[in-house]
Amino acid sequence: MTSTLTASKPHNPLLAVVITVFNESDNILPVCEELCTVLTDLPPAEVIIVDDGSTDTTQQKLLEAKAHLLPQLRIIVHPTRMGKSAALRSAIRAAHAPWIATMDGDGQDNPAFIQTMLAARHTYETTHGVKSPAPLIVGVRRKRRDSFSRRFATRFANTLRQHLLHDHCPDTGGPLKLFQRDLFLTLPHFEGLHRFLPALMQSYGAPLICIETQHRARLHGHSKYNNINRALVGIFDLLGVLWLQKRTRPLPPLSER
Repeated sequence: MTSTLTASKPHNPLLAVVITVFNESDNILPVCEELCTVLTDLPPAEVIIVDDGSTDTTQQKLLEAKAHLLPQLRIIVHPTRMGKSAALRSAIRAAHAPWIATMDGDGQDNPAFIQTMLAARHTYETTHGVKSPAPLIVGVRRKRRDSFSRRFATRFANTLRQHLLHDHCPDTGGPLKLFQRDLFLTLPHFEGLHRFLPALMQSYGAPLICIETQHRARLHGHSKYNNINRALVGIFDLLGVLWLQKRTRPLPPLSER
C-alpha cells in the first residue's frame, strides 16, 4: 500500500521527472536543488519522488524540498521497502505527463542530461515522423564512478545480458532514461524490471537510442545493493526476460471497417 503526501497536479505537464529513493536523507536535498536549476529549460514538468520505505529522515527532507525548492513536487511513500521497480511503477502510475524521465536520488546522475535526452527524442521524431513508434532513450555511463567490484559486476552482467537478449544496449542499468508512460505501463511488472527496459520495450516496438552521460561519485553514503545478491537475482530475471522476449506479440493498431 502506498500513500501520497503531496498530490497537487501541475498544469498540463508534458514530462514527469521520476526519482526513487531509499535512505538518501543526506543526498536528496542537493539532488532537488540541482534539479531546480534545469527545470526552467524543460517542458512543463511534474516531479515525483518515491520514498521506498526509508528508515532515516528522507521523508522529512522531501517535505523540506517541497516547501522551499520544488512546489510541484509530489511525494509518494511506501510504508515498507518494495524495491526499485515497484517504486518506479508507483510513480509512473501516478504521473499525469505522457513522457517519463528517470534518474537516481544519490547525486550520481546529472539532471542536465534530461534536456539532452529530450533533444535526442526530438531529432528522432523529426527524422521518422511523430507517428512512428516512440523511442526509449537510455543514458550510457562511460566513466563509472563506482568501486572496482561494482564496475566489474556491472560489466559482467551487461556482457551476459547482451549475449542472451541482443538488446544492443551497453548500459541497461543506467538510471537516466526517457520513455512514454503508456509503454512502461504496458510491460509485465516484476521486481528487477528496471534493469531490462531496453529488451522489453524493443519487444514492443520501441526503437532504442543510447546517449553518453556523465556519471559522478555518490554525494554521501554507499550503494544499497550487494553485488553478489544482485548478480544471483539478475540471472533468474534474465532467464525470465528471455522467455518474455520470445513470447511477446504486440497487438497491431486497431483497424475498423
